[in-house]
Amino acid sequence: MKHFKYSVACLMVLALALVFIGCAKPPEAEQKAAKDAMGAAVSAGADKYAAADLDAAKKSLDTAEAQMKDKKYKEAKEGYVTAKAAFDKAAGAVAAGKKAVADEATAAIATLEQGWAAIEADAKKVEKKMKDKKAEWEEDAKAFVDKLKAAKDSIPADPIGAKAKAAELKATIEKWDAAFKEMLSAPAKPEPKKAKKQQS
Repeated sequence: MKHFKYSVACLMVLALALVFIGCAKPPEAEQKAAKDAMGAAVSAGADKYAAADLDAAKKSLDTAEAQMKDKKYKEAKEGYVTAKAAFDKAAGAVAAGKKAVADEATAAIATLEQGWAAIEADAKKVEKKMKDKKAEWEEDAKAFVDKLKAAKDSIPADPIGAKAKAAELKATIEKWDAAFKEMLSAPAKPEPKKAKKQQS
C-alpha cells in the first residue's frame, strides 16, 4: 500500500510537471501568425495609408518579442494574438486611407486646373509684353499640362505620388502668376517718336 501511494504521488508530480512544461512552451505558432499578418499589412500598403494603425501593431509585436526573450510565454502568447489583430486592423484600414488620400489628390488637381485656367487667361493679356520670356512660358506650359495629366492618371494606383506631383506643379503656377502680375502692372512703353526732319 505504501508503494502504491508513492507511485500515485510520483504520477501526480509527473502530471504537474507535464502541465507546467505544456504551459511554458514558447508560442511559436502565435509569433508566426503575428509576423505573417505584419507582412500582409505592409504588402497591402499599411505603411503608406494606415501608418498609425501599423505603428500601434508593431509596438504590440515588440512587446510580445521582449516577453518571449524573457521566457514569459503566457504574456508573449497574448501579445502575439493582440499584435496579429492589430496588423489585421491596419491591413483593413488601407482601403479607407487610400481613398482619403485619393480624394485629397483629386481636390488638389482640381484646384490646379482652376489656377492654370486663370494663368492661361493672364498669358493672353500679356502676350505682347512677354518678349524674351515667351519661349520659357511655352516650354513650362507644355510641361505643366503633361505633368498634370500624368498626376491625374496616377491617382487610382498611387494617390500619394499624385498628391506629391500636384504639390510640385503648384510652384509653376506661382512662378507665372508673379511674372504675369509684374508684366500687367508695368507701364506700357511709349512708341518711339519719329525724328523731325531738319529744315535746310
